[in-house]
Amino acid sequence: MDAYEVIVKPLITEKSVWLSGRRFEETSSKPARGGTYTFEVHPKANKAQVRYAIERIYGVRVMDVRTGRRPGKRRRYRQSIGVTSAMKKAIVTLHPDYHIDLF
Repeated sequence: MDAYEVIVKPLITEKSVWLSGRRFEETSSKPARGGTYTFEVHPKANKAQVRYAIERIYGVRVMDVRTGRRPGKRRRYRQSIGVTSAMKKAIVTLHPDYHIDLF
């Protein structure tokens, strides 16, 4: 599978923006955060393929990949009930020396 087929799109949510923030919180006692990005990936992609795709597309070094499946949700449309499409997402943690400019 090609690297551009594995990564569907980056997921931009409040939580993903918070996770990708500054790596070191210098002024507060909160734990360090940052360097973690969320992507929607192909449903049949495994962690090794996601790691390879992120490293090739963005030119960064990946430390950890976590994946999860989100089932489709039931939605009402007029008089019938439908289901939204299911998706697979990957949470990618980068080496501290690298970052991705998504937003």
